[in-house]
Amino acid sequence: AMVVLKLSLAMALSSVVIGSVHAENGMASFYGGGKTASGETAGTTGLTAAHRTLPFGTKVLVTNVGNGKTVVVRITDRGPYRRGRIIDVSRAAAREIDMIDSGTTRVSVVLQ
Repeated sequence: AMVVLKLSLAMALSSVVIGSVHAENGMASFYGGGKTASGETAGTTGLTAAHRTLPFGTKVLVTNVGNGKTVVVRITDRGPYRRGRIIDVSRAAAREIDMIDSGTTRVSVVLQ
């Protein structure tokens, strides 16, 4: 009975870990504005982002790995399509995490 209990506990714990954290690490870039794939217009002041697969409306915490600054953005567009990029954030979001000068930066992206 003890073996069964331990096994079911291990399975329960692993599903919690897998299910609760969606995190990606990679390069982010930023964009200026315009029409998005969701139909919204990307302004220069909104905290929005483009992601290849996350549903529109999803909120993610983007952390600039280099300086620890964070911003929560809402996915409103598709992309980035350049190899090695995982997210494209709006200019306002890029300003929040201090990546305007560098243009791209290494980030972690976590579902909120």
